[in-house]
Parts: sequence; C-alpha cells; structure tokens
Amino acid sequence: MKPIWIVDDDESIRWVLEKALARENLATKSFSNARDALEALKTGAPQVLVSDIRMPGESGLELLQAVKAKHPGLPVIIITAFSDLDSAVAAFQGGAFEYLAKPFDIDHAVGLIRRALEESLRETSVEQVSAETPEILGQAPAMQDVFRAIGRLSQSNVTVLITGESGSGKELVARALHKHSPRASQPFIALNTAAIPKDLLESELFGHERGAFTGAQATRRGRFEQAENGTLFLDEIGDMPFDLQTRLLRVLSDGHFYRVGGHQPLKANVRVIAATHQNLEHRVREGLFREDLYHRLNVIRLRLPSLRERREDIPILTRHFLQQSAKQLGVEVKRMSDSAMQFLSSLELPGNVRQLENLCNWITVMAPGQTVEAKDLPHELTEGQAFAGGAANTFAGTPPAAHSYATTEDAGGSNGVAPVTSYAVSAPAEAGNWISLLEAEAAALLAAGQPEVMDALGRQFESTLIKTALKHTHGRKNDAAVRLGIGRNTITRKIHELGIDGAKDD
Repeated sequence: MKPIWIVDDDESIRWVLEKALARENLATKSFSNARDALEALKTGAPQVLVSDIRMPGESGLELLQAVKAKHPGLPVIIITAFSDLDSAVAAFQGGAFEYLAKPFDIDHAVGLIRRALEESLRETSVEQVSAETPEILGQAPAMQDVFRAIGRLSQSNVTVLITGESGSGKELVARALHKHSPRASQPFIALNTAAIPKDLLESELFGHERGAFTGAQATRRGRFEQAENGTLFLDEIGDMPFDLQTRLLRVLSDGHFYRVGGHQPLKANVRVIAATHQNLEHRVREGLFREDLYHRLNVIRLRLPSLRERREDIPILTRHFLQQSAKQLGVEVKRMSDSAMQFLSSLELPGNVRQLENLCNWITVMAPGQTVEAKDLPHELTEGQAFAGGAANTFAGTPPAAHSYATTEDAGGSNGVAPVTSYAVSAPAEAGNWISLLEAEAAALLAAGQPEVMDALGRQFESTLIKTALKHTHGRKNDAAVRLGIGRNTITRKIHELGIDGAKDD
C-alpha cells in the first residue's frame, strides 16, 4: 500500500497527523508546500492525499486540480478553517473526498482518512479487475463455466446457440467467441431478427439485386456477404418468420444462398452464432420453429445465467458501470455505500445486466452526493422499503426475518425497456405505537379518497425526522445529516423541498 501524503505549511499539523497515523500503522509522507507535492507526483502517487487550502505558493485547490487531472480516483481530503467554508465548497466542486475544518479532532481526522483509504483501495481493486477482464465481468461459478466454454471453443468454427434471459449479455458472449476464434481478424456482423420487419429481413440477410422490388435501385450485399470469412450473429432467432427459416436452413446445410431477385448462387464462408431468450423446443412443438433448423443451430449450446443466479457479481458489475458512466459524462465516479450495495444485490433485476447498467447511468446523473445510499435509488426500486441508519429493511426493533415481501413486475422488454421489479414491505403492528398511529392515519386518508397518500405521508415523515434532528443539533444542518445517517446534499435538498425553516450551515 502506498503512503498517505500530508501537505501543510504548518509543521505542528503535519507532526500531529504523522504521529496519529503512525499509531494506526499507516505510512505517511509530508510536504510543507504544494510545489514539492506536485514535483513528487511526477514519479508516484499516494493512496490518500491530505492538504491544507491556504499555503504559500500554489494553493491546496490548485494541488487538488492537478491531482484530479492525473489521478481522478485518488481521494483528496482538504483542510480548511471554519471562516473559509467558501473554499470548502470550491474543494467539493473540484472533486475533494471530504474536508477537515480547523481546529479538528484528531480521532475524527484519522477516521476520515481511514474511510478515504478504504475507498482508494476499493477503487484500485476495481481498476485491476477491469483491466484483467475487459470483455465480460463475472466471478460467479455459473459465469466461470461460460468462460471455460468460450476457451474450449476458441479454436473452433462450430455453430453455437446462446440462450438466456433478455439483458443477460448474449451479444457480449458472441463477440467473445468471435474474438477468440480463428476468424478474429475478419468481420463480426450482428443482426437482431426481431427488430426488422418481415418484408425487409430477407433482403437484410441475403441482399438483393437491382430492380428486385420497388425501391431496389442498386444491388445490395446482405449480412451473409458482409460477414464473409467472419462471424454472423443472429440475435432473437426464435422470432424469425417461418418461411425465412427455410432459407437460413439451406445456407447452414450447404453454404449457398441467393440474393433476392438473383439467379446466381453465392457461397457463404461464415460462422453462425445464434441467440434467443425463448425456449426453442417449445416453439418447435408449437409449430413456430423448424425442427431441422433447430438441430442445425443447436450444435453447441451456451446458457447464460440470469443476474439472480450470480448475485455475487452485482457489486463488481455495479462499480464497473458506474466508472463507465462517469467516464462518458466526464464526472466523478459515484460510490455505493455498503448498505446500498447489499440492498441492490438483493433485488430481482429482471432486466439482468442491461437493467443494472441502465440503473448505474441513472445513479450517475440523478443520485445526490458522491456516496449513494439505498434510499437514493429510483423510487420504483425502493417503494415500500424502510431504511434506518442507511441499512435496508430495518424496522424499529424488528429483525429483517419478520418482514413480508411482495414483488410485482411491470411489463416491459418489447420496446427495449427492461421490466422493473417493485417491492412492497409490511411490518408487524407491534413494532411500536407510532406504526399503529400511522396505520390509522393511512386508513383514514384512503377512506376519504385522498390522492397520493404515499407521497403525503412520506413528506410528513421526512419533515418530522429532519425538524426533530435540527432541534437536537440547534439548527446545524450538517450535524443533523450525520445524526440521521444521510448526506449533506440530501438534507439540503430535503429542507428546500419540504420548506423547513431554521436550518443553518455548521
């Protein structure tokens, strides 16, 4: 592990932090100004950087900017004075992990540095994993079986049928099969047979001659010709029209086909990989899929597990997608708290990896603060859930096993949008008198035909919690956020939304 860098022109502060971190068996390296730290940054980097804002020469904010440009994932803790909170805000805007206000409690400082250290080590681990497995991520036994199958097929040209639920990554596996095959230097052509109208699909697959039909003003090469010597991936093969299945069977049987309107047979040297989320055996029995074509395609079958069967992969996939999304948008990577990651790993996620990727894009854009809690996730995922102290499914004095869960799935998938699972959770009435009162209030509102009962009661609940916390902290907003277990950005947003008066910055 790399040392923690301390940058401060005050020798006493450097000495105190060095001694405190040494007691924790943490290595340190100190600098009296930002210039020396910037020079050292050319040949190495710390695990965590702790820097004062105001120093002779370059400021801590300039140092922060330089560090983030070169090492965007490096946690930086800024030291500032109470009278210099404008600079603290600027530090957060520049990507600081957290700030320490002078004079600070040394135990609090060490705890904050430890948090930053854990985050740094976690980010380093994710980067290493991403570098080692850039194509497909997965540590679950079911995914290891898939990786082994790809390895065994690496020198083969055999036809492969990939099955699995929508969003489970079938095209990624097809691309991996192509990349590790003897045809890797040749084209990989993908075609979703369910996304193209029946009248156009034949021309898409086999091409057409000029004048073959109205609008065919020039000869067009089809996907089989485009994929010559390479791989043709036919996604959602189970939805292919029955009459076109006969033409595909002919190509797989003898390697010959005709363009639409053509009279000259063409030879196809193409490896075919097909995929479907449907049960082809059932479609054969129902007369919707040719049995002879099924056997031509089903030479080697690879079944991709759903995300529910590989829950241990959800954390690594989530971190990967959050990094990917942040890079695309040019923003700092959001971090999932342990409780949020645990909650996310417990969800059904019927849209599988595609739904998780979409969720990570939503988190990057919409979630408040850099550390995401379970309550910050989309409403359709957290609806009916209760979160206490950042942990999911924790009710007043009641163990999680006592809760009952009901799940529902919204229809989706046909338009490319993954179905979403929502959760309703009920708690026993004996958990406390306030729950009985809540039940009575909810029943009264429902009986009166009150619209949006959940929203009305939720706002009252949040407003009561925040007002009570502010009373305990004498109006100090940041202290109240810590006591409630929520982020500073979250409580600021809630105070504004709920119209709460009397809050002040610490």
